[in-house]
Amino acid sequence: PELMDEAEQARAYAEADFSEPNELFLRLLASLAPGELGGARALDLGCGPADIVIRLLKAYPGAYCDALDGSEAMLAHARAALDLLPGIASRCRLIHDRLPSGQLDTGYDLVLSNSLLHHLHEPQVLWQTVREAARPGALVLVMDLMRPPSALWAESLVETYAADAPDVLRPRRSSPSSARPGSPTSRSASSATATSPSTAGSSECDCGSPRCTGWATTSLCSTGSDNASR
Repeated sequence: PELMDEAEQARAYAEADFSEPNELFLRLLASLAPGELGGARALDLGCGPADIVIRLLKAYPGAYCDALDGSEAMLAHARAALDLLPGIASRCRLIHDRLPSGQLDTGYDLVLSNSLLHHLHEPQVLWQTVREAARPGALVLVMDLMRPPSALWAESLVETYAADAPDVLRPRRSSPSSARPGSPTSRSASSATATSPSTAGSSECDCGSPRCTGWATTSLCSTGSDNASR
């Protein structure tokens, strides 16, 4: 996977304002009518600096969350944020690992992931993790970004939504002929549009749930008991 494992990258990302898409993520979760989530065990895949985790645990004070990220530098910012919130920190377990991970439990009531999918060279590892980690009937919310169809479109999105972002968060420029779907330039450009919820994109979901929207911009599914892998 592509990791922000350098201190400068992690600091720039943690200090960036992603409140708009992160608030959207929590609204999408609320639209699933999850209830109070009292005693529920959640899993956040690709938690970054834990902003969504913190928002989740504030909104649902009876929930607990395991939060995984492959970047130790990013998790350092997550720990710092959680240290300021002891009532929330006690309900969160940070996990430093990559997918597939042997450190995850099974039987999670809720599985979340925001903007991890486009960092994975093998996207199916995310859906397989969902199938293995979620209990039958668990809620699953995955939100990610659209891959721009061309380098010119990618550069336009960067200028529109990340013009003031630190250089470390902006992709290197390249000629249109050198950028192609799946190239580092294309992936970086798409990740720079994180402040625009309207650019959310997708990868085909393989969670097995009949309720999953699959190719929709945001995957909202509930893993069925007949389809969950154990």
